[in-house]
Amino acid sequence: MANSGLQLLGFTLAFFGFIGTIASTAMVEWKASSYAGDNIITAQAMYEGLWKSCVSQSTGQIQCKVYDSLLQLPGMVQGARGLMCSSILLCFISIMVAVVGMRCTTCMAEAPEQKDKVALSGGVILIIAGLLALVGTSWYGHRIAQDFYNPFTPTNSRYEFGKALYVGWGAAVLIVIGGCFLCCSSHTKAGGKQPRYPASSSAGQSGRDYV
Repeated sequence: MANSGLQLLGFTLAFFGFIGTIASTAMVEWKASSYAGDNIITAQAMYEGLWKSCVSQSTGQIQCKVYDSLLQLPGMVQGARGLMCSSILLCFISIMVAVVGMRCTTCMAEAPEQKDKVALSGGVILIIAGLLALVGTSWYGHRIAQDFYNPFTPTNSRYEFGKALYVGWGAAVLIVIGGCFLCCSSHTKAGGKQPRYPASSSAGQSGRDYV
């Protein structure tokens, strides 16, 4: 039962991470305009995401524009799109696989060893998905920091980390932890069984004396 509880905990963490990854990918605040400096006009705030950019006025009005062309986007945005979408797809596949392999489900109940292997596969895919999301958000954040500290970047063109990056980092960590829990619980369950061999009949006959 301890392994079943650990599997359920890992699946729950991974599911919340999956929801967080979707939310982070859809959010527009991947980077927000910075107010560092003395000559910055704070009448409006600019946000940029993976799919569109928005401008928020001081009056509360928000105007958003979807990116016109995919080929004109910076490589950073294209790469982050690919990594996050790949992470979401792998998360969905791994969750389906993990549901089949978890001890609390009735699928493949007649083959417990195969069931543990399926859960282990789901955990491995979850770890890969979490790493993809972590690489995508970290790469985007590194480029933001690099441009921010670049002395040739104009002061009014500098950006800081947006809320979507923090959501993505947290979601990636949850997915990786959940995948590790699934792998550990499945490995322990499969490795705790020792094969039993029937007693050899020759051992009982070794003490007989023949005349």
